[in-house]
Amino acid sequence: MEKQEKARFVHQVFESIAKDYDRMNTLLSFRRHKAWRKFAMKKMAVKPGDTAIDVCCGTCDWAISLAEASQTGKVVGLDFSANMLAVGREKIKKMGLDPQIELVQGDAMQLPFPDNTFDHATIGFALRNVPDLVQVLKEMKRVVKPGGQVVSLELSKPTWPVFRQLYFFYFEKLLPWLGKLFANRYEQYRWLPESLVKFPDYKELARIMKEEVGLEEVEVYPLTGGITALHIGRKPIE
Repeated sequence: MEKQEKARFVHQVFESIAKDYDRMNTLLSFRRHKAWRKFAMKKMAVKPGDTAIDVCCGTCDWAISLAEASQTGKVVGLDFSANMLAVGREKIKKMGLDPQIELVQGDAMQLPFPDNTFDHATIGFALRNVPDLVQVLKEMKRVVKPGGQVVSLELSKPTWPVFRQLYFFYFEKLLPWLGKLFANRYEQYRWLPESLVKFPDYKELARIMKEEVGLEEVEVYPLTGGITALHIGRKPIE
């Protein structure tokens, strides 16, 4: 699938599943996504007043966590899906965080912000969906300040052979039918396992972040048997 075609298809997928996204995310991850994000926030150690951008923010759970940790710092949530942002906007409004969080409909491949703007740039469960992951990571690196963090929390591939087989059986065979059963969306949830097949494992993604993106001090944390991996790199201080 070429880059433009992939971008159009993924946009259609997320526009169509937005209203069910949070419920299905909790169901399909067995509620682990909340623990994974909590772990990521602990490792990031966001300080009061820090600024952040959450790229491909979806329904804004991570943007909300960043705003709560920062307390006063500006947080931007960027996504290309108007429907996903609409769900996130309602959450933010209910929590009274709308003065602190700015939502932007935009392209992760071309972030509409100047160089050296934010202390942190995050992307959660979306890097495998972008047309060019290296380009997106480079953009995240560009908009963080020197010494700032570029963080990816993403599905990965278990290393233990037996667990890996069970994992891919669940992802490829069962997950699309759960999408059909609970959200009346089969094709859209069939995309999720397909998007993971060609995605780099956590070791290869760490190499890409170091060698192709130019990040330093890249830390990697495989989670829940390698189902998910957290990557944290820093922009060099020149």
